[in-house]
Amino acid sequence: MLKSHDELIAELSKSLMEQNYNPVVVANHRLYARAFLDYLTERNTPVAAVTPSQVDPYFFHAVECFHLRYGRPPSSRWHRLPHTAICKLLRLAQGTWPPEPEIFDPATATRHAICHEYESWMRDERGLADATIDARLREARRFLDWHLGRNGADGLAALGVRDIDLYMGMRTRGLRRTSLASATAWLRSLLRNLHRTGRIPTDLSPHVIGPKLYAYEDVPSTLDKNQIATVLTVTGRDRSPRGLRDYAILQLLATYGLRKGEICQLRLDDIDWRADSLRIRHTKTKACSYMPLVAPVGDALLDYLRFGRPQVDCRVVFIRSCAPYTCMKNLYGMVQGRLAAAGVTPVGKRGPHIFRHARAVELLRASVPQKIIGDVLGHRSVESTNTYLKLATEDLRAVALDVPGSAVLS
Repeated sequence: MLKSHDELIAELSKSLMEQNYNPVVVANHRLYARAFLDYLTERNTPVAAVTPSQVDPYFFHAVECFHLRYGRPPSSRWHRLPHTAICKLLRLAQGTWPPEPEIFDPATATRHAICHEYESWMRDERGLADATIDARLREARRFLDWHLGRNGADGLAALGVRDIDLYMGMRTRGLRRTSLASATAWLRSLLRNLHRTGRIPTDLSPHVIGPKLYAYEDVPSTLDKNQIATVLTVTGRDRSPRGLRDYAILQLLATYGLRKGEICQLRLDDIDWRADSLRIRHTKTKACSYMPLVAPVGDALLDYLRFGRPQVDCRVVFIRSCAPYTCMKNLYGMVQGRLAAAGVTPVGKRGPHIFRHARAVELLRASVPQKIIGDVLGHRSVESTNTYLKLATEDLRAVALDVPGSAVLS
């Protein structure tokens, strides 16, 4: 049953209000949606039949109307606001938006089929993590677009070593050694799967040559104790809902050295207030460990849950500070912003992982056994913990041996 325009506007408003959008935002979305529906009415276009090619001309029309009304063109980012409202409206009217593109090109159809099959194999048979699957699929699409675009839909049967060399020669431009090593590993995985499924007659994965990486060749970024204290102090002064949330997250990072996913997946049920313990679901090993809930972390979590967390049914602890109120999925922007606000500029990367390295070094300097450090960090093997040991250079100097004959030379 087709819905009237008034019914769609009412349904859009109800949906936004249920997601706790600000009333001003709801009103703006209604205006943008109504203007788009009026545009469709003038052209006798039913909203259920709208295609992406019909949406783009509307924005040119909307810009002209804006210019006529206000005597100036809108800002370069103005179109994002009506675009969001229109997408939500069309999602209500059509069920899904944007619709799946129609595939007419045989090469594109072949790429879609291979990637779909490859993704299913990685997810169902290999059980790989979503992030790993996404990374391998990006490389697969890039390689298939390059090769099929040059040789057509039937070009895989003739894929050879020369094609691999040409692609890698193009791929190496502008990549660091570590990034190139990852790209070669992902390409090898795709080639093995193409051979496994019979799409190429020979396994070409051994012919993908990448840079040799040496163990512990890169020194990871980290923070010292004074820098961490500064970031926590400055963030702790922000008593807004977002500030309370960020302070609790930073306390978890600094105290336990958790991974991004372990914080984003933390649930209310994982906090045992009576036993003062915290259950951590390690994202890589899929195991659970229990940490003592120390006072600074517990106080920060309590403040956030009482005064900063939006009132939502979701059981995940940390929620976005702006509607729609869903669980957080990324901490990089938050950490970078808090580091900048505190005037802390670490050398190298500036994501949440630098707190993890700092915690590992702190435990090492406290003479904590390497096995226990690995357990705290959720490592599967002791070798995974060795990456962090090279950061404690002062501790390594303290145990250096005397050079024979040094007394004579001096």
